[in-house]
Amino acid sequence: MAVREAFAEAILIRPAVMFGHDDTFLNAILKLFSRLPFFPMFGKGQMRLQPVYVEDVGQAIAKILQREQTGPDMFECGGPRIYSYEELLRTVASAAGIKVILFPVPFAAWGALALISEMLPSPPITRNQVELMQIDSTPRPGISGLEELGISPHSVEEILRDILRTH
Repeated sequence: MAVREAFAEAILIRPAVMFGHDDTFLNAILKLFSRLPFFPMFGKGQMRLQPVYVEDVGQAIAKILQREQTGPDMFECGGPRIYSYEELLRTVASAAGIKVILFPVPFAAWGALALISEMLPSPPITRNQVELMQIDSTPRPGISGLEELGISPHSVEEILRDILRTH
């Protein structure tokens, strides 16, 4: 780990996919759901994620910086539930009252699309994003997280209700 090698005393904070009221994650999904008759899904939608609310991560950072004791030196922050990508999409659609048709798109096709889109000034998708959608985004067992800091994470469903109320 390059950071650890350069800064041996660093405290590492690794959040899972973050969401919030003005994010580019849930809001992008909602926008696409409202515009498309079907939703192109990364692969078969089996990638696992444990989305974490951005304000929970902010609270964790504040608590870590206020600690007097030393250790642990790594925190992985995740929300209260692990979803498959397909489950998350269906959860978002259901909360928004949208009937969605999910269309699996192979990662090779996403990679080709990303390669082409990276030629645009503001690409809608990049190869890095496609690469990230092929790996799970969940905290590893045994690594300290929100619970050890006394933070009860907010659920996607809870924040999604607020997002939908304000839009």
